[in-house]
Parts: sequence; structure tokens; C-alpha cells
Amino acid sequence: MAGTRNVYTHGHHESVLRAHRWRTAENSAGYLLPYLTPGMSLLDVGCGPGTITVDLANRVAPGRVTATEITDDALQLARTEAAARGQANIDFAVADVHALDLPDDTFDLVHAHQVVQHVADPVQALREMGRVCRPGGVIAVRDSDYAGFTWFPQVPELDEWLTLYRRAARANGGEPDAGRRLLSWAHAAGFTDVTATASAWCFATSADRQWWGGMWAERILRSDLARQLVTSRMATEDDLRRISQGWREWADTAAGWFVVLHGEVVCRV
Repeated sequence: MAGTRNVYTHGHHESVLRAHRWRTAENSAGYLLPYLTPGMSLLDVGCGPGTITVDLANRVAPGRVTATEITDDALQLARTEAAARGQANIDFAVADVHALDLPDDTFDLVHAHQVVQHVADPVQALREMGRVCRPGGVIAVRDSDYAGFTWFPQVPELDEWLTLYRRAARANGGEPDAGRRLLSWAHAAGFTDVTATASAWCFATSADRQWWGGMWAERILRSDLARQLVTSRMATEDDLRRISQGWREWADTAAGWFVVLHGEVVCRV
């Protein structure tokens, strides 16, 4: 489908990948785990560095997983992860979720984590996931909801960060508040048997604060997001340095607390 690709806001700087590699099936797909059975076939759309993918592949073995990304360079990250962990039941394919080059009725389960918020047409993406899923199968999608993020203390620079991120994501054709919209998008895509849930990541220990705050302190200076903010004149380099310092101040606060809200849907085909 022409014109459906848009810009991935985060990019693939090491600070971004460090956050994505932290994700596991347990901390990022808990709502999905009860649906997994050995021997099933699974499609992981937008697999990123593959940490969740490999966990899922381990759980469905001897079934097979197909992992997709929008470019071969991005897909190589998941290939490397699978090889390092010796998970051999994964196939890899470059694919656009708006028009998957995969046959109808192929998979028992189709999964996407933090993908739909970045695509140009979320409803079409969900329709495509449904098309390649077998009758009786499951579509499982989880996306964060940036407007639902909350933290303490109320560091002004974090408010500024959130406003800038949401502006940049929308300028790239995405929807940063996707979590709250998943149920409506699933209905618009034609699914009638949909279970909607929510879950959260909470960063409140000293180690978690240093990891999460330190990651964003670097990311706001060095990632594709940082370049976009400066080149588009949404922010200056001085602004980003100030926001970075705000993240570090939050991370050093003994009572610091940060919650990332996620929406989830399970759609029966």
C-alpha cells in the first residue's frame, strides 16, 4: 500500500535498544501468556531486537515463530538475539504490517508489542493481522499510552519531554496515546470478540530509577528523536540538555516514581 509507511520516532540508537532489550514475555506480554501452547504457529510483528520474540518462541516450541521488521537492518537485531540464545524455531521476514506478504489463515496467534502506535493506519494494520490469522486464532496487541504516563516528583523538564515526544510522534504519523485507542481500532477493524485490558511498568527502586532515568537522559540527547526535535525546531540543543538533566535529577530522587501505562487487546478471529 503506497503512502502507509511513516517514520519510526525512536530510531535505533544504543540508548533505545538498551530499553527494548530489557523487555521480556513476562514483563511485556503477560496478558498473552495464557494463550500460548506448545506447537502453535506465531507471528511477531515489529519484533525489534527480539527479546520478546525469543521468549515466545521458547514457549511455543516445537511450533515456529515468524518475526518481522520493516527493514533487514532492523531484523538483523532479532536474528542476532535468537542466535545468541540458541533459539532455532524462528523465521525472519521483512514486512510492512499494512500489507503483509504472507498467506491468509497462516498463524494461530499474531502478536505486536509497541508497534501500532507508530504505524500510519492502525486499523489497516489490525485487519492485516486478522487476515493472516487462522479462524479461531488470536490477535494480541499491546501499546503504551503516553498521555497516561505519571510520575513523582513533578519535575518540569519531564512535562516538557512528554509534550515534545507527543508532538514529534504525531509529526511522524504515529499516535503516542495508542493504548486507550486499541479497543476502538479493533472494533473498526471488524473484530467483534475483543478483550481489553491494561497493565503498567513501574520504576520506583533506586536501580530502576537510575536505569530508566539514565536511559532517557541519554536518549533525549542522542537518539533519532533528539535529531528530529532540533532539526524541526521544536526544541534547541540547550533545551534537550536541560531536559536530560531533569531526567537525572528525577532518577536521583529517593522518592522518585514513574509509571508507564499500556493498553492491551486480545481479538478472537
